[in-house]
Amino acid sequence: MDREDRFEADALPHMRSLFGTAYRMTGNRHDAEDLVQETYLRAYRGFDRFEPGTDIRAWLFTILYRTRTDAFRRKGRSPRTVELADEGGPAVPPPQDALSAEGDLSRALSRIPETFRAAVVLRDVEEFSYDEIARILGIPIGTVMSRIHRGRGLLRQALTGAGGAQ
Repeated sequence: MDREDRFEADALPHMRSLFGTAYRMTGNRHDAEDLVQETYLRAYRGFDRFEPGTDIRAWLFTILYRTRTDAFRRKGRSPRTVELADEGGPAVPPPQDALSAEGDLSRALSRIPETFRAAVVLRDVEEFSYDEIARILGIPIGTVMSRIHRGRGLLRQALTGAGGAQ
């Protein structure tokens, strides 16, 4: 099996999961698609360095998180854009689930700081272990546990309307 076939067989089955996490991280379908595309591009370029037999899912999520971090850094250096009032609303209608509980959860997740959101999503949605999350985020396991605990508290507050994210 050549490199391209191995990549397709090993990495592509995780695309839906990566997109879900990217969407929760960005709160925007377009940005999530861009993030996943860049993640797969980086993963393909670095696939020769991937060690067969290790957890490809964790490896892909590490790349996703680092790609998101790089995007934040670039965004901080790039000019801000604003929507003009006479341009009208977005061309794409909002998703139908906006009124559902999942929509409420997505909005609440978007209101908590990125560092806490990433840890909560990786643990509670993607079901990574604390050790895996520590490797993905590049932080100590104690920090992972702290961020998950604090993130869940902030999420609970956002869902109940008991205050905003600090």
